[in-house]
Amino acid sequence: MSGESNYEIHQNAYIKLILHALKHKTSSVNGVLLGRISGNGDNVEIVESVPLFHSQIGLLLPLEISLIMIEEYYADKGLSIVGYFHANERSDDFEVGNVAKNIGDHIYKYFPQAALLLLDNKKLEALLKEGKDRSPVMQLYTKESSRSWKLAGADASGSLKIKEPSANIVLLDYVSSGKWKDIVDFDDHLDDITKDWLNPELFK
Repeated sequence: MSGESNYEIHQNAYIKLILHALKHKTSSVNGVLLGRISGNGDNVEIVESVPLFHSQIGLLLPLEISLIMIEEYYADKGLSIVGYFHANERSDDFEVGNVAKNIGDHIYKYFPQAALLLLDNKKLEALLKEGKDRSPVMQLYTKESSRSWKLAGADASGSLKIKEPSANIVLLDYVSSGKWKDIVDFDDHLDDITKDWLNPELFK
């Protein structure tokens, strides 16, 4: 059952999503999560992430194009789409909106243990100010058949942890060095195909 799964996100996948949100602070942004089932089938390992959009979030055609390209590329690496990331336009908005639900529902059809990660702006702001928290600055939502997306942990079901305990420290270092400026998403790629949505140079 999807509500009983535990989720572990790798450091680079985690940081990439947050840098994307920081680059477009006044816009909603989204991304897709790539990974695999590990352990005895109860654990979902989120190995990679791809920043999707900051201006065409609700448009179906760009989304379909991007998902096809992403699926084809990562299938060769043994990874599939296991979830969706969303950051709301307003920092005081903690709701999972219709766009996020609809894209999450689409992924859920193919991967019933899908994770929907929502950026927790309050936790992110606290981290940027104080730099102490080691827990993810994201809220995990999961879905069971025919039910709505539910915040994990509300009934002790499911959890999200970062694989590397020092990920937030690395994130703060990247933020202070302006690394977020280098993020390329699918919006950027569709505008200029020389911009690589895989962000191969980001962590070098």
